[in-house]
Parts: sequence; C-alpha cells; structure tokens
Amino acid sequence: MEGKLYLCATPIGNLDDITLRVLNTLREADLIAAEDTRHSIKLLNHFDIKTPMTSYHEYNKVEKASYLVEQIKKGMNVALITDAGTPGISDPGEELVRQCYRAGISVTSLPGPAACITALTMSGLPTRRFCFEAFLPSEKTSRKERQWILEELKKETRTIVLYEAPHHLEKTLRDLLEVLGNRNITLCRELTKRYEEAWQTDLEGAISHYREEPPKGEFVIVIEGKAIDEIRREERLSWEEMTLEDHMDFYERQGISRKEAMKLVAKDRGVSRREIYQQLLKTDD
Repeated sequence: MEGKLYLCATPIGNLDDITLRVLNTLREADLIAAEDTRHSIKLLNHFDIKTPMTSYHEYNKVEKASYLVEQIKKGMNVALITDAGTPGISDPGEELVRQCYRAGISVTSLPGPAACITALTMSGLPTRRFCFEAFLPSEKTSRKERQWILEELKKETRTIVLYEAPHHLEKTLRDLLEVLGNRNITLCRELTKRYEEAWQTDLEGAISHYREEPPKGEFVIVIEGKAIDEIRREERLSWEEMTLEDHMDFYERQGISRKEAMKLVAKDRGVSRREIYQQLLKTDD
C-alpha cells in the first residue's frame, strides 16, 4: 500500500506549542523531510524522536519532491516539517504537496502554529478579512515585481500581513509608506518567545523609532487595509473627471441599455438618475 504525506506544524518559538498529534506522527513516520536538518535535530532531540531525517529545502525542492513521492508510493509515510510553523506557508512545502496530488498520493495537514495567524489575532486590527503576502520580493532580485505587489496592496481593503527580517525592516517600512501612505500597523516580533512584542503604531512612527533603535528579531507586519469609503470617494472623483457623455458611452459600449447605463452612472457619481437624465437632456439640446 502507498504511504501518506503528513504536513506537521512545529513551534515558531515556544516548544510547548507542539501538538500531541504532531509528536506522535513524527515518532511513527518512516521519514521526516526537514527544511534544515541542523535546525530540526534540536526539536527532535528535545522530544527524544529518533525518526530518520532528510533535507528538503528551496534549492532541492523539485528533485527532492520527486524522490519523496517515489518513496511514498513504495509505502513510506513521510512527515514534512519546516524550520518553524506550518509547512507550505511561505516555504517550499507547496511543491511537494503539488507533486503528491499529481501522483494520487494522500496528503493531510496537522494544524498548529503559524506566525501570520498568531500575529493577526494579536494585532488589534480587523481579522474577518485579511491577505497574506509573506516576504516582499527583494529589490536586488525583482524590483519590478516588488513595486507591482506594493501597488496592488495600495488598493487592498483587507488587513495585510507581511513577514520581514530585521535588516530589511526599515527599507520595507519606507516603501510601504511611500506607496500605501501612512497606515496604522501592528509590528509583532519574537512571537511566542521570551521577548515577544506586539506594538501598535503607524508607518511613520515605526520608521522614526527604528532610525534610533535598530530592529531585532523576525517581524510580522500587520497593516490596516484601505478604507472602503476612501476607495469610493476616489472612484467618484475619477468618474467626475470624465465627461457625462464618455461615462455613458463607457457602459453603453458594453451592451448595457441607455436606461441601465443612466442608473450606473448615477450610482458612480453619487447622484440621482433623474439628475443624470436632466443633464443629458441639456447636452442633447
């Protein structure tokens, strides 16, 4: 019989956060695939787990995933762990999962710690709707992609969650301020560890602070989304820059009837349909 792939969430700091189910799975698996075996051996030794390990990381993810798929097809149960948190979240685990599904192999995820969710819940910002962007692309490797993502985030109404390393934090905060404007944020660092901190501020305040005090530890940046009312106001101003005839033509070219187009134009401009009708009559005269 074929084996199975187990995605095992491991602690992001405090080792007590590991679940009993993950511990049992790591002990009973035939093989543990770890992002960094030198890091993960400390976790396994702490819980006296003797299961063999193999490395699975960003630079061997395609070839190693193929190897692991073959082992699972032969009946081996493989547990995948990342350096910290849930495999597949901002790490190479997604490639192994993809190849397992292509091969018809069963995959299950054992829930547990994830820095993005931990930070979001303690941020004090809205949690019902959020987007996760992980690490922004580096300017050195993909400046255009970084700028494109920032422009996309500028219009995002959901709460935004980003990861950042301490030596890149100031640059990222400045880029966010330049593109998004001054937003309220919560900066979370050293999550679940002894010096855990969640600091509510805004982008300008954070930049000013870290000019004087160099950041330490891995950060999760939680950023308020753009207010829907502000987006509506900007859209209304955009429509108002267009002539009424061009605005009507925009909808009529899509096959929308003139009557329905008047309703849409009135909604866009925040006025009554009757007002649009009267303005069009004057134009026709």
